Amino acid sequence: MFRKLAALYALIRNDIRTLRLAVSHPARPVWLIPALMAVLIYVLSPLDLLPDFLPIGLVDDLVLVPLVVSWIVRHLPPEIRRTAGTSEERARA
Repeated sequence: MFRKLAALYALIRNDIRTLRLAVSHPARPVWLIPALMAVLIYVLSPLDLLPDFLPIGLVDDLVLVPLVVSWIVRHLPPEIRRTAGTSEERARA
């Protein structure tokens, strides 16, 4: 389980930072929290499209979760994405 979470985090690290800011932003969309809960339930659920004990069992998680998280970030209001981009630039400096 830890290996799966570490691999997912490496793929979606920047999107997670954006979503963390979006959750606390006053202009966050109503659908954001339920969408993030659904992704979290899928990641932590023992039921998978392909069981993890198969050699390709992690592939569905490593493809599906980053795609969904990226889709969520792309559909955030521009104000939130702009604010997230500004805070990421400050963190790098």
